[in-house]
Amino acid sequence: QVQLVESGGGLVQAGDSLRLSCAASGRTFTMYAMGWFRQVPGKEREFVAAISWSGGSTAYGDSVKGRFAISRDNARNTMYLQMNNLKPEDTAVYYCAARNGVAPTTTLLRYDTWGQGTQVTVSS
Repeated sequence: QVQLVESGGGLVQAGDSLRLSCAASGRTFTMYAMGWFRQVPGKEREFVAAISWSGGSTAYGDSVKGRFAISRDNARNTMYLQMNNLKPEDTAVYYCAARNGVAPTTTLLRYDTWGQGTQVTVSS
């Protein structure tokens, strides 16, 4: 099973950018499609973005389309989430996730492994 560790969160102002990283270890990274989700207290975990094992196919949640970009570097066993034009409503704990499969998916329950999360706070 793959292990995941997120990094790159922090406190920023509205309009700023951040890049999150998700470092994977354990089993072969290329066996896994990957995703980013986020969660605020009292709400369900929300789909943000997903990417196929090769990086050739991606998907985004409606609230982040055009502002966020997901990518991966299989040589470095790392996935990224570039977040631009951040808004206060983007404030959440961001989790990376992996599923043993090829295609990206928006469905939370199809992911097998989760990281511990990284806090992103956007002030207005």
